[in-house]
Amino acid sequence: MIDPTRHRQLEEWNMVELCIRILSNARNELYLNMRYLDVALGSLRYEAAPGCRGVGTDGFVIYYDPEFLCSLFRQGRVLVNRCYLHMVLHCLFCHMDTQGSREQRDWNLACDIAAESVIDGLYLGCIHRQPSLYRQDWYGRLRKELPVLNGEGIYHILKKMNLQDKQRERLAAEFYVDDHGYWELPDEEPKLSVVRQNQWDNNRERLQTEMETMGNQQDEDSQSLLEHVQVENRERYDYREFLKKFSVLREEQQVDLDSFDYVFYTYGMSLYGNMPLIEPMESREVSRIQDFVIVIDTSMSCSGELVRRFLEETYDVLCEADSYFRKVNIHIIQCDEKVRQDQRITCREEMEAYMADFSIIGQGGTDFRPAFEYVDDMMARGEFHRLRGLLYFTDGEGIYPMKRRLYDTAFVFVRDSYTDISVPAWAMKVILEPEQIL
Repeated sequence: MIDPTRHRQLEEWNMVELCIRILSNARNELYLNMRYLDVALGSLRYEAAPGCRGVGTDGFVIYYDPEFLCSLFRQGRVLVNRCYLHMVLHCLFCHMDTQGSREQRDWNLACDIAAESVIDGLYLGCIHRQPSLYRQDWYGRLRKELPVLNGEGIYHILKKMNLQDKQRERLAAEFYVDDHGYWELPDEEPKLSVVRQNQWDNNRERLQTEMETMGNQQDEDSQSLLEHVQVENRERYDYREFLKKFSVLREEQQVDLDSFDYVFYTYGMSLYGNMPLIEPMESREVSRIQDFVIVIDTSMSCSGELVRRFLEETYDVLCEADSYFRKVNIHIIQCDEKVRQDQRITCREEMEAYMADFSIIGQGGTDFRPAFEYVDDMMARGEFHRLRGLLYFTDGEGIYPMKRRLYDTAFVFVRDSYTDISVPAWAMKVILEPEQIL
């Protein structure tokens, strides 16, 4: 007679084996259709979790209820494929590491909508499912305000809509796919969050590189995914480190001790008394800021105190001895819906004088385009030797230029005092913590 307990264990083991095959086949099918996702798809292990509400991931493991997964597979492998890809996109877009102080219910909903919008935009047989009219209607509403339906932008729109409970419940039911309960890692493992974010940051950067390298070989449908990845890859640096992106390499008059060899120096001194065989070079190549533009949004929506504090923080960085050359060409432009002032700074003394007498000019509407057109005109007149970048301090509410410039562009925001839902994908984004400048 078969032991009932042993029989049940064998059934459970067989079901787990079956679920592993289901998930492995889903991963393989996704890989065959989207080879640029190879590393991302292979970054998750599988573990049975009978208490799970369907499926879910913590960025390391896919947890699943065996009965739920088998039931989902019986409805069609497309649903399993979509579910797998949905969880991978949560990881790639760092949804589980960027919640911060946001309201959890709306953040979870925004992340689900963002992931599903990408999947619905990929017209591949292995994941295609005709979106409902209700879902299409919501995509249309959101795209009126968002060029890319990313989680952060959708979250801000949902908060502005102030949805009723019934509306929110229906919306959540429409886009619900996985259990987000695994996103929050155990308190006793604080380093896991850093490991997870670094791993998926690397996966996302690699994904962008591979998709951009493919160029015209990739399907037009995958353009939506690439745009999402570009938006999420906007780097959020330590501000002082970030400014180093705009430095140039140039030779400057100073002793280069790094290239000085003390062996030959001391050998010559010992052999000939006072005649070294080698002396330090009197010039060295250094990487510092030279041509640079700082644009200040002086519209009514921007706090004058924040503007002043931002300039002071930037001034502190630029006045460090190793940050910029003795002679520089820095333009500080104040702009609301048009350029109000352009102050050229060529040395430390001019910067100090400008800061001592700084006042905000403007307080009108917000249009970012005039500042870029003004800088383009200056470049055409030859006022810059080698302009590497433009820094635009703003709260994000305005009209952005559509065309990418030859120089790097970064929009700088203060956390909790900005909206970045319309920032073009080609621009960098820097988010300062309030305590950094206040």
